Amino acid sequence: MCGIVGLFLKDRALEPELGRHLAVMLETMTARGPDSAGFAIYGERAPDATKITLRAPADFDVALFAAELNAVLDFDAEIIQRSTHLVLVAPSSAEQRALAAVKALAPQLTVSSVGAHMELYKEVGLPADVARRFDLAGMSGTHGVGHTRMATESAVTTAGAHPFSTGKDQCLVHNGSLSNHNLMRRRLSREGVSFATENDSEVAAGYLSWRIREGDSLGEALEASLKELDGFYTFVVGTDTGFGVLRDPIGCKHAVMAETDQYVAFGTEYRALSALPGIEHARIFEPDPATVYFWERAA
Repeated sequence: MCGIVGLFLKDRALEPELGRHLAVMLETMTARGPDSAGFAIYGERAPDATKITLRAPADFDVALFAAELNAVLDFDAEIIQRSTHLVLVAPSSAEQRALAAVKALAPQLTVSSVGAHMELYKEVGLPADVARRFDLAGMSGTHGVGHTRMATESAVTTAGAHPFSTGKDQCLVHNGSLSNHNLMRRRLSREGVSFATENDSEVAAGYLSWRIREGDSLGEALEASLKELDGFYTFVVGTDTGFGVLRDPIGCKHAVMAETDQYVAFGTEYRALSALPGIEHARIFEPDPATVYFWERAA
């Protein structure tokens, strides 16, 4: 019984308010997931740059790490700290060198996400507290997704919190349970997909990333998942250009959407959407089971 929220902005004038609206939506879903929370925000891309979001232990020396990192790289990496997370901004051409340097200098850091637009934050704690510690309300962007977790199949840890990211600028949040995730994990591991947890939701993220790597569009990957991922689920998936929604063929997990000329919003329950601007004029609908929904920004 987890909570999912998502907000995709059509109106660029709302972009400075993305984080504020998403924070309210996330907190509203506290009853559905009080043990941990997380979110992914898609913002403007720095020219020819990659963002690497890292999770750090509480006593990590950021200043020392930055000095050591810049000493071994041939560029000055920008490091932005938000509570327990760091965002390392590096030239796109140096992405692999930066990742290798992080692994060598600070193996205690965990890579949460890599991408040109996406930053991903998650922690154990009440959703409102997680949103505050990372200043979600102060973030801007084009779209974002969030999750409040009530753990049922694995431990309450930061690693087990959502979103999960297994591809560049890709993330997934999930409400439900997959019955064939162990079988699928073994299959995907043989295809070169790596996993950091035993969480079934990470398998779903890895499956979609693998299909996209093999040439599928996100819509095609989601369609394929209907045949290969067994269980009860609602997925909300973020990419660099938009976000998609998919419910299992039975559609037993709650889901509601709202669309206006300014935005598209998703919530596990309507109350997650109730404070959005102009909600009284929105088209409110329940996404159909086994149907792919996707909204994308024009290039």
